[in-house]
Amino acid sequence: MAETNWAGNHTYRGRIERVRSVEHLQEVVAAAPRVRALGSRHSFTDLTDITDTDDGVLVSLVDLPTTVEVDAANRTARVTGHAAYGDVATRLQASGWALGNLASLPHISVAGAVATGTHGSGARNGSLATAVVSLDIVGPEGELRTVSRGDADFEGSVVALGAFGVVAAVTLEIEPTYDVRQDVYTGLSWEALADDIDTVTSSASSVSLFTRWADSGIEQVWLKSRIGETPAQLRGARVATSTLHMLEGGAVESVTQQGGVPGAWLDRLPHFRMEFTPSRGEELQSEYLLPRELALTAVERLRGLHDRLAPVLLVSELRAVAADRHWLSSSYGRDVVGVHFTWVRDPARVYAVLPAVEDALLPLGARPHWGKCFVAGVRELEPLYPRMADFRALRDRVDPDRVFGNAFLDRAIG
Repeated sequence: MAETNWAGNHTYRGRIERVRSVEHLQEVVAAAPRVRALGSRHSFTDLTDITDTDDGVLVSLVDLPTTVEVDAANRTARVTGHAAYGDVATRLQASGWALGNLASLPHISVAGAVATGTHGSGARNGSLATAVVSLDIVGPEGELRTVSRGDADFEGSVVALGAFGVVAAVTLEIEPTYDVRQDVYTGLSWEALADDIDTVTSSASSVSLFTRWADSGIEQVWLKSRIGETPAQLRGARVATSTLHMLEGGAVESVTQQGGVPGAWLDRLPHFRMEFTPSRGEELQSEYLLPRELALTAVERLRGLHDRLAPVLLVSELRAVAADRHWLSSSYGRDVVGVHFTWVRDPARVYAVLPAVEDALLPLGARPHWGKCFVAGVRELEPLYPRMADFRALRDRVDPDRVFGNAFLDRAIG
């Protein structure tokens, strides 16, 4: 039976090999002409697949045990690469430790999220890649090597799209556990957002703005604040009186607790609970991250596209992310605002509107999220990444025979 990604819109071409140990992984990689790694399958394209002309293998680490090895003295935790953030967070919490930030979905794998520059939210919070201290990578000949912060290749190797090998383990920065409250507001007008967007997007540790680009403005604002911090009041917005889902008709029992009730970080920072299907399940996603100072320009351009987007758009989310130094990160070298789109699961109709979205956003310097739907190719993407040529040079050195190459990388990286 053919296997698909999480959204069900891509069927994998390659033979899937479930490895039982790191040594088994090394043997499989060394013997295969082409290899790609499968994580939580939350990419919406052929990013993690082999090219259909290859006799390659897709390696899954799902049978490896999830381990979380805490080094309290150095405030780090070494975790198996395939492990889901929710599982890692649960184990850290049990031992009194925490991660500084999480993405909306606790279901995604650590290695996959890091490799695609996935992020949470917060004007002062970098992408999840900024927590990485080191990576253990199985290279093209099955060799196991470690790349650590401070190494010459480190900043090119973290957000690497699987181009340098299969990540067997990731060491992350951790901190003592903490509590968070989540407050939800409704009815923030476009005028109030335009008056001081920087204040709005930094009004809590993590801020998410949900809209459908209609004249009604921002329909929901989710503020996640560490206990001891006071979330800002949003002018003209109203405190929600019941639990809300960002999708119309969405099951509210699947979202993390709202109403300002304090709870452990892992139970508030994600939007969705680990035990439920995130969002709606049957959907596509896109995201573009652009310089924060151009956020209002992007808002105006997307409002102008409302009529084209509405038939296929479930909701959009705006979030701020802090700059980092990872070469292929969407926030490399600059503070950004991410504009996320949750679409109906209709690839033909979604891909028909993506060129209009990219015509509006790419001239502003917007970089597509690597793991989501976009149409730009290397010609459009290269000017957006100052270290793209350095990344290709590092790839030539680490994987000269393109054991980890595929059609996606050919289109996007060259």
